[in-house]
Amino acid sequence: MGYVLAVPRNQRIPTMVGNSRPDVLAANAPALAWKRRSCGNGAKGPRLYDWAVASLPNTDDGYGHWLLNCRSITDPTDLTYYLCFGLAGTPDEDPIRIAGTRWAIEECFQTAKTEVGLDHYQVRRYDAWYRHITLDMFRRQPA
Repeated sequence: MGYVLAVPRNQRIPTMVGNSRPDVLAANAPALAWKRRSCGNGAKGPRLYDWAVASLPNTDDGYGHWLLNCRSITDPTDLTYYLCFGLAGTPDEDPIRIAGTRWAIEECFQTAKTEVGLDHYQVRRYDAWYRHITLDMFRRQPA
């Protein structure tokens, strides 16, 4: 199953010459590797970022691995990194579009947290969650 997974800048990435970090690989990317593309439409139109895609060592089973780098247009030091896996020959636009859905998913999570009263509450243990959700369900019962 293919995926696009956000990773931290210190994640170890396999390369042809050993392991490296996404921030190091992005810093060494040639200027021509960065292309301005949209990752989807937002409230104010296309969400444009600079993207660079690097192929990683592949398995020989018809699948490929990539490192997808996203750079803010207004702040070039603001970078996001994604590990990607999918069918060999997948166009660059596909993982970019999938990475762009992250914002919609985070918005859904925030809405869900607000709906169940977790927007200002952090659950660290099961018993705290159980008490919170029980009180929340009790509070929402019709009169």
